[in-house]
Amino acid sequence: RALWAPLLVIPMTRFRPCIDLHAGVVKQIVGSTLSDDPDRPPVENFVAKRSPAEFAALYAQAQLEGGHVIMLGPGNEASALAALAAYPGGLQIGGGINPQNATRYLDAGASHVIVTSYVFRDGRLDEERLAEMVKAVGPRRLVLDLSCRRRAPGGPFYVVTDRWQKFTDLTVDGTTLRRLAASCAEFLVHAVDVEGKQSGVERELVEVLGRESPLPVTYAGGARSLEDLDLVAQLSCGRVDVTVGSALDIFGGGLSFDATVAWDGRQRAAA
Repeated sequence: RALWAPLLVIPMTRFRPCIDLHAGVVKQIVGSTLSDDPDRPPVENFVAKRSPAEFAALYAQAQLEGGHVIMLGPGNEASALAALAAYPGGLQIGGGINPQNATRYLDAGASHVIVTSYVFRDGRLDEERLAEMVKAVGPRRLVLDLSCRRRAPGGPFYVVTDRWQKFTDLTVDGTTLRRLAASCAEFLVHAVDVEGKQSGVERELVEVLGRESPLPVTYAGGARSLEDLDLVAQLSCGRVDVTVGSALDIFGGGLSFDATVAWDGRQRAAA
């Protein structure tokens, strides 16, 4: 008779940090105000004096895993590479990733590459382009960004691309998540309508992700307190990780970064 039993792993929501780059500088931006129009600059909640590498080193020191660097538009490559070098293997990277440049960022220290716009064309998921990305880096190094917003109040969440300006016909639901699971390692989902607004999380979206995603998934948008982190854990039964940006004191907000790291430590110990 076997004298051992399988170890039961209890899912626990974790805190995942972020480094958002705009014009080479770490910023916190209201996501819904991003635009290609040079006469309509985005609304900035915070512009950092610390370098991207300094933020990456801070996350490494705090032993925070699975965070992401997002390049919002051109002019961010050097800053992104510096952040990756400061925390090798500890950060994912997204923003303009394609099969031609993906391996450069992986070789520079990214744990995964994050892709959205490249695998969509004319508002639809392009299966050929998705296959190209999978061939280039393999599914275990690929994160699909399914950042989304509603077309109408109370309606379904649709994936948006091109700096969250263009709606696709792909809804974020169980069918989509299961369909894409074989092509990637994780999902990243920004709730665009609340991103950067510190207005609370999109409860319904968190519930869908926790209930339906067969893969690890990180939610971002609206979190402003440790109570919001607890809420994500509750709504998702511990199956959805959470990113906090503008609310953190390191980005000019009122939520203590140290307290958030301590919260993550308690989650890690309980898992």
